[in-house]
Amino acid sequence: MKIALVGPAHPYKGGGARHTTELARRLAAAGHDVIIESWRVQYPARLYPGQQTVDVPEGEPYPRTRRRLAWYRPDGWLAEGRRLRRADLVVFALLTPLQVPPYLAVMAGLGRTRTAVICHNVLPHERRRGDVALTRALLSRAGTVVTHSAAQAAQARDLAPGATVRTVTMPPHLPATGPQNHDAERAGSPAPLSCRLLFFGIVRPYKGLDVLLNALAKAPSHVTLTVAGEFWSDITELEYLIAELGLAGRVTLRPGYVPADQIPALFGAADALVMPYREATASQNALLAFAHGVPVITTTAGALAEAVRDGVDGLTCAPGDAEDLLRALKEISDPERARRLRAGIPPVDPDPAWAAYLRVLLAP
Repeated sequence: MKIALVGPAHPYKGGGARHTTELARRLAAAGHDVIIESWRVQYPARLYPGQQTVDVPEGEPYPRTRRRLAWYRPDGWLAEGRRLRRADLVVFALLTPLQVPPYLAVMAGLGRTRTAVICHNVLPHERRRGDVALTRALLSRAGTVVTHSAAQAAQARDLAPGATVRTVTMPPHLPATGPQNHDAERAGSPAPLSCRLLFFGIVRPYKGLDVLLNALAKAPSHVTLTVAGEFWSDITELEYLIAELGLAGRVTLRPGYVPADQIPALFGAADALVMPYREATASQNALLAFAHGVPVITTTAGALAEAVRDGVDGLTCAPGDAEDLLRALKEISDPERARRLRAGIPPVDPDPAWAAYLRVLLAP
């Protein structure tokens, strides 16, 4: 098949760009003729407060990537659709409703070409006016809608009752950080009475960092936390909360995007990754932790806990519940408990998940 993927790719960073790139590679390896139609400029800077692009790729870029789309050139959106009419399938990667107007214009130019929309999020966790209407318009026009959890599928069907909605687990698309030697990473670990937690990724209210801090304040004093990622709000408010909770000596803030080549050292210095999300769709961070030999504490929001075997390679707790999270922190603070969880971490094998993903995406 001739397949065009429309979505972010390098130099854009993050899970969406990595997913689009890995999907292109997997489809090409399966014998399809694949191109990526990416962005020259995807969003106005004022609508995306974080760092949008990177100089060093998070993985090897897909060679057949074109960057002809720009948010400020609507005349180019329809033209792009017309150029893609000869494709057998055009797949749109939906991460935010901000993408919907250009996607609708590209669809209009496609004519009768078959389409699919991959919903990384059906709707944003933090919504703006118009998000529901825009998403409904896109999903109603898509040939197939692909979601990554049953809850997201239900949301898509509610928005577009006539749409063909399919669900498949999101496969691994991790940043390329090189081969890992977990034993070497742990060789310099401090004495047993030290439990180093890591919160990793963009810091936004729905991710529940405040819940984690409130739980940490009641956890054993040898439990510490590093927060590494971009802050989408004023960091001063967080610093006030840390001081108010008496955590100044136990919390380290590392604001800013973490390049792929710095991820191994960051995870190598952690005893557990904590994902205290109030709500979620899916995340690759649990698999990223496992790839570095690090157990995971996660809430059961969305599909977060699907990758974690409670009591085997991680611990789960209720979303938005500081007391339940505190229970998990107390468990992981026991060195023997932490050792058993590390021993239960399975190898990350992406191939079966990607094979299933392609079957669902390409099904007639």
